[in-house]
Amino acid sequence: MAGNQSSTVLSNQFLKNGEIAIVAVIVLILVMLLLPLPAIVLDVFLALNICMSFAILMLTMYVQKSLEFSAFPSLLLVMTLFRLALNVSSTRMILLHAEGGAVIRAFGTVVAGNNYVVGSVMFIILTIIQFMVITKGAERISEVSARFTLDAMPGKQMSIDADLNAGLINEAEARSRRSEVEREADFYGAMDGASKFVKGDAIAGIIITIINIIGGFVIGATQHGLSWQESLTTYTILTIGDGLVSQIPALLISTATGILVTRSAAEDNLGVDLVRQLLAYPKIFGIVAGAIAFFGLIPGMPKFSFFLLAALVGFLAHNLKQPLQQHEAARLENAPTEEVKKPENVASLLQVEAMELEIGYRLIPLVDPGQGGDLFDRVTLIRRQTALELGLVVPPIRIRDNMQLAPTAYVIKIKGVEIAKGEIIPNYYLAMDPGVGAQPIEGIATTEPVFGLPAIWINENQRDEAEIAGYTVVDPPSVLATHLTEVIKAHAYELLGRQEVQSLINNIKEEYNVVVTELIPNLMTIGEIQKVLIGLLKEGIPIRNLVTILETLADYAPLTKDPEVLIEFVRQAMCRQITKMVQGEDGIVRAITLDPNLEQLLTKVQQEAKESAGYSLDPRLIQKLYDRLGAVIKEVTTAGHQPVILCAPNIRLTFRKLTERLGTKMMILSYNELVPEAEVRSIGVVRLN
Repeated sequence: MAGNQSSTVLSNQFLKNGEIAIVAVIVLILVMLLLPLPAIVLDVFLALNICMSFAILMLTMYVQKSLEFSAFPSLLLVMTLFRLALNVSSTRMILLHAEGGAVIRAFGTVVAGNNYVVGSVMFIILTIIQFMVITKGAERISEVSARFTLDAMPGKQMSIDADLNAGLINEAEARSRRSEVEREADFYGAMDGASKFVKGDAIAGIIITIINIIGGFVIGATQHGLSWQESLTTYTILTIGDGLVSQIPALLISTATGILVTRSAAEDNLGVDLVRQLLAYPKIFGIVAGAIAFFGLIPGMPKFSFFLLAALVGFLAHNLKQPLQQHEAARLENAPTEEVKKPENVASLLQVEAMELEIGYRLIPLVDPGQGGDLFDRVTLIRRQTALELGLVVPPIRIRDNMQLAPTAYVIKIKGVEIAKGEIIPNYYLAMDPGVGAQPIEGIATTEPVFGLPAIWINENQRDEAEIAGYTVVDPPSVLATHLTEVIKAHAYELLGRQEVQSLINNIKEEYNVVVTELIPNLMTIGEIQKVLIGLLKEGIPIRNLVTILETLADYAPLTKDPEVLIEFVRQAMCRQITKMVQGEDGIVRAITLDPNLEQLLTKVQQEAKESAGYSLDPRLIQKLYDRLGAVIKEVTTAGHQPVILCAPNIRLTFRKLTERLGTKMMILSYNELVPEAEVRSIGVVRLN
């Protein structure tokens, strides 16, 4: 216990000293840029640079995740500045005194063999390796990692929210995972920028070396009285030594950068991962041993080298194979009844896609971007437009080919059930008569799949002719996209599950936390809110203004839990939005009204329904109501108006239930769902004679 306490105190002391040390290093770098250093101090700093670079490389090999070394981008910048400051100090000393200290002299004479030509070649090779291979590769990896990490952030956040909603994790763990996702994005973004410092450092090292050679050559010959040959030899060896002592740490740092940004999928430190994965398949080493032995048999090849390596690799393969055979034998002995063939995993087949689009093989070019297809882009736009218009996030739509369909047919499914189908002909255009008596043209007669209007397929040469004749001409991808859009709008309520409702609420919870916490779970559950939202979508009312919906539910949920009654309250609260939906371009609401006698009859039916728990109305009256309502709607639609029915608030729900089986795209509103200042004009009356 005392040991742990002393360790903690020591760790805290190091942290405090570390803060002071970092500040001291920054100040020291500024001093090195301005003032000359003694040779002994410069030697210590050059050795320290090599030591620190090697320590950083070792540390990157032992971390399991990149975030364990999240300070690396800042450390990379500090080390780069420190190395450049050493370059400035060593350059000053070399040019002033024709001396660079013991370390630089050692690298110039021992490492380069006291030959400035050999030293120059070594320096150029090291620079090319660092700049063209390691630095460029690390820079590219950092850039791609940053881009992919940022693109994956929304999906990771949604996954965390899904786990939280499913109860797999608690709020604290979700908060921790969100923080880790954000830190990961920040880290890779910082690494993308920090890798540019490594690239700049490599370029600066080349330029500084060239300047030192030229400047030292001139200074030695003109100011120090050296001959041209002595000046060239002295200053070139010192400059090459300086370049080597700088490039080796830079090479280590560049390697560390590349290793760190590729540690995202690691399970352990680099050494353990490499050994585990490289030695996982002994057969490969047996094949390699045979191949190397074959090279040794070729006449003229050095037999000793190849046969020695073949023997070593074969010995390694044999030793690796024995533990695997023993492990397999033990497994078979402990499980004698295990079947050779495992049962098929069919659990994945139970999953049902929320939305599917199946197409015939001739429609595949509409999807394939390589053949000019843009259907994926259109689907993305459809989902975005649906979110803006309805406030519903449509789940990803899976597009697949179905060889059982006709070549030019397509089917739209929701939760595995066929909802709509159609047929389009590639490389043709669909021409529709808008009802103005367009001149007939030749083509393949068909029915427009979205609204069921008569139409014809025409080729590209007839397109201009059809447009001049007054036809509306649409290309096949637009036909399919329009059909998909209408299906989504008509069946949006089927796509709204509890999980989707929870995601919508989570989206506004941070800014409108008060109303969410008041309503859920004290007053209503997610399932009860889902029923209200489904009821709104069924009648074409957008749920994008979710805050108003939740505010209204919080007001009236203490009074009733009946979703139909709550829907009526929400509709009245959204009167401004509903009014805007049914107003014409001139701001007038043109509506079909109900005869007062019919309203009285519906009021009576509603009262009887409350008493007997069901509607009782003469079927002949219902049929007469349907006939009269259909005739009025046809007149209004022919006149180019949207069928909007306006009735008293107390009978709106009853009238909607009686007429919902008609399936017409009409909106049934109550007077309370229109703003008081809206101008209403009656364009038809529904009567029962």
